[in-house]
Amino acid sequence: MMKFAWDNYRQYAWGKNELRPLTRNGHIGNMFGGLRGASIVDSLDTLYIMGLTEDYKEAKEWVINNLDLNSNGEASLFEVNIRYVGGLLSAYYLTGEEVFKQKVLELGEKLLPAFNTPTGIPRGVINLGSWGWASAGSSILAEFGTLHLEFVHLTELSGNPIFTEKVMNIRKLLDKIEKPHGLYPNFLSPVSGNWVQHHVSLGGLGDSFYEYLIKSYLMSDRTDEEAKRMYYSALEAIEANLVQKSPGGLTYVAEWRGGILDHKMGHLACFSGGMVGIGADDSVPEKRQHYLDLAAEITHTCHESYSRSATKLGPEAFRFDGGAEATGTRLSDRYYILRPEVIESYMYMWRLTHDPKYRQWGWEAVEALEKHCRVDGGFSGIRDVYASTVSHDNMQQSFFLHIRTGPLWTDCGPCRHRQSFTCWGQGTSRLLVSRILQALCK
Repeated sequence: MMKFAWDNYRQYAWGKNELRPLTRNGHIGNMFGGLRGASIVDSLDTLYIMGLTEDYKEAKEWVINNLDLNSNGEASLFEVNIRYVGGLLSAYYLTGEEVFKQKVLELGEKLLPAFNTPTGIPRGVINLGSWGWASAGSSILAEFGTLHLEFVHLTELSGNPIFTEKVMNIRKLLDKIEKPHGLYPNFLSPVSGNWVQHHVSLGGLGDSFYEYLIKSYLMSDRTDEEAKRMYYSALEAIEANLVQKSPGGLTYVAEWRGGILDHKMGHLACFSGGMVGIGADDSVPEKRQHYLDLAAEITHTCHESYSRSATKLGPEAFRFDGGAEATGTRLSDRYYILRPEVIESYMYMWRLTHDPKYRQWGWEAVEALEKHCRVDGGFSGIRDVYASTVSHDNMQQSFFLHIRTGPLWTDCGPCRHRQSFTCWGQGTSRLLVSRILQALCK
């Protein structure tokens, strides 16, 4: 799967950000502010870990000769961080190649002006050419809350404390601010430091903030007590206010809009099964089994969202209303863009429990991807997972090459070590992989 996706990207879209597999050409997009090669940088660690040596070397040479960080354009701070900063950090920790260290520190410096706001909460968009922020309005929790892991490592590599100071300031503000029912709304003003509206979600807009709290604690060798406290406090609020049980017995995480529940769960929220699972062992003793059970229930629900579709792939969002359960009832919810969150939770739960059903579910996803998403020119998302005849969206997302194929490979492939597993999964925390996977897969 990875080799096929990579070879087609290399043949038809080399140096572009993503591949359009139906038309067999490249796509640049507007998320990266003129940066190129997102699929290459996103793939460095996966190619290396999988032993695709020649492909890795070619990708490295492209980074050396062609990755120009002096582009002039408006880039998403979040997307640049998780794909470029995360990809380069992971590649450096895996290989020790100095070029990756040099590039990532140069890029990190270019991101710092985004934090020049009255509160220190960064703007969502930055101009890499002018070294200035470019966006107005609210900042998004999942974006400014998904910088901590990478920025701590930028300080570690550079010796410059400013990177850690920037993300610690974010955390301190979030720790002190009043939170409705203990919940973190998704939108915050970078000017006033106040919540802009009370919409809470573990899906898009909120998701990876919570993931970064528990993974910051784990990455610190369990010394970051502030991250631990904030994570378990947030988890208690989520369970008290958002976690629901359907009439059919499915556990799901609803969204919260000013005190009113929206009985919808996004595909992005399906990461939470794995997140709750990896945090279970560090909770208070009387809650450890409870959290592991909750993780299993959420992961089961997300599997149901896959198994109830015609393609056996999950919709962008699924609902629990009007008699429907774990089903995308609205046309706008039915697409699938090669997202990895469900597979990620399967992988974590397999590592934590060794229950073979999780590997079986992972294999079901492989078969569905091969049947419905593989086209002659690569892998494509589909527009309606419930349609018997699929319509492809003509996009092989760069993250497919890392956070989709990586967890499937470690779950179903040759790397299946049975010892306790800490952090592999979302590309947003990929640098944790580099410190453990080589040992796990020997």
